[in-house]
Amino acid sequence: MFKNHKAIGALLLGLMLMPLFAQGAEAPKDLQPLEEIPPPALSTEADPDEPEVTIVKKSNGETVEEYRMNGELYMMKVTPSNGVPYYLYKEDQEGGWTNSGPNPPLAIPKWTIFRF
Repeated sequence: MFKNHKAIGALLLGLMLMPLFAQGAEAPKDLQPLEEIPPPALSTEADPDEPEVTIVKKSNGETVEEYRMNGELYMMKVTPSNGVPYYLYKEDQEGGWTNSGPNPPLAIPKWTIFRF
């Protein structure tokens, strides 16, 4: 397949040893240390763009995570004790809950074909 195995082996060996040669180079003499960056301030107020998450653990081992935005429940993640987690979410404020889990609901096209 390859005609010159020795040349390919030497090239691969050279590529593997290249970081060792790079470590021997001297660092520039005019390097300056960076200033210390303080950690971000922790605020006690909830961010209005972040959802509020409430975790409810039931006695049967099931865990339900409720996601709220501005106090309104819009999504739930249900993790059964022995199964695959699935999500329930609202498509709009007046709509019911939609399941997007291992067995999502069947999406039926609703096109208007004839109009009288």
